[in-house]
Amino acid sequence: MAKHIFVTGGVVSSLGKGLTSASIGMLLEQRGLRVRLQKFDPYINVDPGTMSPFQHGEVYVLDDGGETDLDLGHYERFTNAPLSRDCNFTTGKIYQSVIQKERKGEYLGKTVQVIPHVTDEIKGAIKKLVANDVDVVITEIGGTVGDIEGLPFLEAIRQFALDIGKANVLYIHLTLIPYLKAAGEMKTKPTQHSVERLRQIGIQPDILICRTEREISKDDIAKIALFCNVESRAVIEERDKEFSIYEVPVSLVDHDLDQIIVDKLQLKANPLDISAWREMLLKMKNPAHEVTVGVVGKYIRHNDAYKSIYESLDHAGIAEDARVVVRKIEAEEIEREGAERVLSGLDGVLVPGGFDYRGSSGKIDAIRYARERLVPFFGICLGLQCAVIEFARNVVYLTDANSTEFDRNTPHPVVVMLDEQFSVTDKGGTMRLGSYPCVMTEGSLAHQAYDATTAEERHRHRYEFNPQYRSQFEAHGLVVTGISPNGKLVEIVELRDHPWFLAVQCHPEFKSKPTKAHPLFQSFIHACVARHEGKKKVDGQPGYVVTDEAVAVS
Repeated sequence: MAKHIFVTGGVVSSLGKGLTSASIGMLLEQRGLRVRLQKFDPYINVDPGTMSPFQHGEVYVLDDGGETDLDLGHYERFTNAPLSRDCNFTTGKIYQSVIQKERKGEYLGKTVQVIPHVTDEIKGAIKKLVANDVDVVITEIGGTVGDIEGLPFLEAIRQFALDIGKANVLYIHLTLIPYLKAAGEMKTKPTQHSVERLRQIGIQPDILICRTEREISKDDIAKIALFCNVESRAVIEERDKEFSIYEVPVSLVDHDLDQIIVDKLQLKANPLDISAWREMLLKMKNPAHEVTVGVVGKYIRHNDAYKSIYESLDHAGIAEDARVVVRKIEAEEIEREGAERVLSGLDGVLVPGGFDYRGSSGKIDAIRYARERLVPFFGICLGLQCAVIEFARNVVYLTDANSTEFDRNTPHPVVVMLDEQFSVTDKGGTMRLGSYPCVMTEGSLAHQAYDATTAEERHRHRYEFNPQYRSQFEAHGLVVTGISPNGKLVEIVELRDHPWFLAVQCHPEFKSKPTKAHPLFQSFIHACVARHEGKKKVDGQPGYVVTDEAVAVS
């Protein structure tokens, strides 16, 4: 029988339940256990696909096309556990299923209620991850204990322990121990109240993970253990990480969390070996190089809107022995101040995905700057589309070229809606979603990066490069180097006679890990390092040579 770990949060939101769940999954995998991870979100949206990045952060896309919570990105970056649509359920998704069953008469005329029908649906969602090849299922409950919308999920996981036996279930509660500067002491009362709320529901935490800015004293740990009815060794201090989120698993190991879990669930596990992870962290802390990459986007003010982009840049930095300093740039700032002023001094420019017209002019100006100044450029999804528009206007001289998303009446629609999208009326889950194959041109940057002629990447878009303009673009130097197997959809474009200029319609950031950087991100950072280091080289040596006008390749 698979064992189950439920991770809840208390006191305040944004404590890092997703990172904690991912870290636990990683540690158990490193002990030879087969793990699956899952998140329940209490909001009523069926999925986060229609939510603004300002509200929710990025939408994380899976191979099967599921639009999910960004915490599933942590799950994939930390573990090798396969993820599917069944790994993310919302209140909306649960109620949608319940209502569909009621409409079909599956409840045989009964009055449909939160208990047992909604809670049974939630328990059924948990069981979807149970299989013969699974040892532990980790389920994260979004939100904070005390939130009214989260009550059905907490009730369901309370019942779940009764259904399969408490010996097969572990409750981990993530909480906050604040430090009051005026009083000069840490306060345990918020944690006590949070646990009290859980116990009123019928859930007694087995382990408390206490987020804190400072070291928790032995007296405070004993106090928390006593008032929360938890063993002292199961009160785990989790101090803030100033350097990297990838320190979290090491910190948990230092407090024996993995062994406590193994003991409490009576798991047959191997000894822990995270030496490779520790070496990776050591490499991150002592890089040989440093480069600055400008990420030009519309949602820069929200730290999580481009979460996977930032993480992928870090992963590439690890692989290339470089610290990647990200300069977050509002596209509209470029529109106001000009690309020259805003982008000066960068070693690379990245334009990520997005929607709608706002900020598009700034992105296009940033791409022109990178193209003309020979700065390494990486475009992703909308970044590709903006690169196509910029090239059409300034190189091919197609006046007023645009995307039909921005201007339906443009005389030169170089970016158009996918044919399959014209009949779509609903917004949720209707884009081109999930993993699709791409065939690459031999000898191209993409081919060299992947070291393969085919690859599968995840997509989330409605618009594409208009193939009617392909021959004009290629005649002027912007070549298509990646296409769909049927030859109809353009997946990758590259610029000839440029050190590194590549744009993709897919989202490669969703398949990068700290221990295995995505090849395109790694190739991009390699070019950024070459540019940065080239400024220090003398003429005649291989690499970049600084000139008055630009940086050229020697």
